[in-house]
Amino acid sequence: MDTSRLKRRGPCAWELPATGRMRVPGVIFASKELVQEMDDKVAEQVANVASLPGIVDASYAMPDAHWGYGFPIGGVAAFDADEGGVVSAGGVGFDISCGVRTLHTGLKEADLRAVQKPLADLLFARIPAGVGSTGALHLSAAEMDAMLRGGARWAVKAGYGSEADLTHIEEHGCVTGADPAAVSDMAKKRQRDEMGTLGSGNHYLEVQVMDEVFDAVAARAYGLAVGDVVVSIHCGSRGLGHQIGTDFLREMVVAASQAGIALPDRELACAPIKSALGQRYLGAMRAGINCALANRQILTHLAREAFAALLPGARLPLLYDVSHNTCKEETHTSADGHKRRLFVHRKGATRAFGPGHAELPPAFGKVGQPVLIGGSMGTASWILAGAAGAEERAFGSACHGAGRAMSRNAALRRWHGRDVVDELAAKGILIRSPSFRGVAEEAPLAYKDVAEVVEAADRAGLARRVARLRPLICIKG
Repeated sequence: MDTSRLKRRGPCAWELPATGRMRVPGVIFASKELVQEMDDKVAEQVANVASLPGIVDASYAMPDAHWGYGFPIGGVAAFDADEGGVVSAGGVGFDISCGVRTLHTGLKEADLRAVQKPLADLLFARIPAGVGSTGALHLSAAEMDAMLRGGARWAVKAGYGSEADLTHIEEHGCVTGADPAAVSDMAKKRQRDEMGTLGSGNHYLEVQVMDEVFDAVAARAYGLAVGDVVVSIHCGSRGLGHQIGTDFLREMVVAASQAGIALPDRELACAPIKSALGQRYLGAMRAGINCALANRQILTHLAREAFAALLPGARLPLLYDVSHNTCKEETHTSADGHKRRLFVHRKGATRAFGPGHAELPPAFGKVGQPVLIGGSMGTASWILAGAAGAEERAFGSACHGAGRAMSRNAALRRWHGRDVVDELAAKGILIRSPSFRGVAEEAPLAYKDVAEVVEAADRAGLARRVARLRPLICIKG
């Protein structure tokens, strides 16, 4: 990206001044090196988002930002419904509520090494993964609607986990306002056999060891110490979320024109929040969030069963579950000093509330929300904590991962999946996947350096680095 267009706001903050149809400026949180590596399309999409009606303060991009559908992946924008604000399916993304949850195990790395290979094989056997993967659950129409209303709460009532899990999930495991009736029959059909599955792409279940601490106080609050083994699960709402996005984007293209909204890009299709279509999308999108929360809850149960079979002492309590690819109605103080209810779009961005926020579990109140950052396959993942004042910088948002550095097709031309698996095995990292093609697409060097991304988030004041996690086993979709 050409930085001559940008004004430096701080060590890791760059302003794209409002020009043309932009209603607010753009802000890119990144080091100079990360900004320069970004495609110019990121700046173009940040500017396009800034032109949408009702946008508040700025159009933001996180340090892992890269080109996406309409909004950049890593894009954050908040809209005021009372000022003609809009909701955009492209601003949420197709994999609604894709997110990460991390589980304690009570084990140390030495405990795991003796069973690493059989555990990798058992997890791969128990966790359905890959394109079109299906699970053991087959939901009836009534069960589907109950799941879409209840999220992880529904899963716990069905025997997948305990009430204790719900206190460490965003929205306590269930987003209110979900409307299963707004979800198409096709979306429900696609999801009927996909509950409790990872899917494909960058989704995974990883067994990791914490190998370095950067914030001892937050690490203690999160119950973490060097050498601890944890499990992280990264997946979303599968076919249902994708179909919701597809269905509503078609309608929003027409609705935007009817509402007199001039779109700089057709992929920014949107609808006024207060319109019937806007409300219907919010109901369907919230159902998609609940689907993802239920899906991760079921996968947690499957992981617990696998661990119990080989390591009876492991209990796997939940550290935290946080989503990206959402639109949440939240109260924030905008730049003009007024508290407002805003509809915050986070696409490939993680909610990152700082210390003292009312929505945090009591155990995290003094240190801030855990922010779970997935690395690329074979590289480190990170746990961050929401920083003080983060709500004033980007509505309490941070990066969500490393961010792609090249397309999947480019990765396929450069790497062979079998070679990637062998190279990582030589480093003590066991990969299990139904597809060598998928492994090649997700090769570690196809992504940005996640350490640079999280350092930029830290320096920008979005979230503080707490701990680094090194992979031991990766079940890859």
